[in-house]
Amino acid sequence: MVTSATEGCKIERLQGRINGAFVFRPDAGETGVVVLGGSSGRVDTDRARLFAEAGAKALALQWFGAMGQLPGICEIPLETFCEAIDYLISRGCRRIVFVGTSKGAEAALLVAIRDPRINAVVAISPTAFVWGNIGPGKDGVEWPERSSWSWKGEPLDFVSADTAWERDYRDGLISYRSFFEKCLKTDRETLGRAEIPIEKTAAELILVAGGDDALWPSERFARELASRRERSGRPVSLVVDTEAGHRVLLPGETTPRSSLRAHGGSDIADARLGLMAWAAIEAALSPGD
Repeated sequence: MVTSATEGCKIERLQGRINGAFVFRPDAGETGVVVLGGSSGRVDTDRARLFAEAGAKALALQWFGAMGQLPGICEIPLETFCEAIDYLISRGCRRIVFVGTSKGAEAALLVAIRDPRINAVVAISPTAFVWGNIGPGKDGVEWPERSSWSWKGEPLDFVSADTAWERDYRDGLISYRSFFEKCLKTDRETLGRAEIPIEKTAAELILVAGGDDALWPSERFARELASRRERSGRPVSLVVDTEAGHRVLLPGETTPRSSLRAHGGSDIADARLGLMAWAAIEAALSPGD
């Protein structure tokens, strides 16, 4: 473990059973935040620092690609994220909040319906369904397609890729939104098995999505999740900006745009959505009365 300090926050670099960065201030409270990046595999230490500066203890978790971990998002054991909860509890946390983006949001939602220790989930640019693998599994093989996730050794049902998809482009970069929309045209039974049953968790739920998301239709997904949640009689916070894209910038963030795929949105709209979401996120960091 390597410890460093910046702007009043301590950063511990973690390797082993837990990989990533643990960020906290000496006067941190009892809220622990697990920060989950998306399919890039980036350990989002900067975002973890935002939560540390807000008074929480933040774990920017690396959940694939590290030594001893699966090389791709292929049948990732959801128990990996439960171990992150164990770690935060061992560091004195009593309230657990998951903040996930894209595939990280997919993971956060799936873990919340299985582990009741999660008090709140902030799902940024989420999906309402389980999807197939991105990259290879432990056997080094990417195809045939498998689930992104497993639980107790069993892969989760997922929506399969439609191999007949014709590439779509935005600003000269590949936009995958139409790919996911095409995959969703499969039969109702498949979609039903792959749904994320968010109504099964008692955790507080904040959904953040941009209507101009060019990677996948996260606004549609967020509204579907919110609808399922409301039908179950549980509360939900839905924060949407029709002009924002897949990348959502929380206050103070300046994450650069990817050069690999189109995210949609704009710097202004992405930051505006992040600012709108921050009030709900701050409330989720504090225990209720």
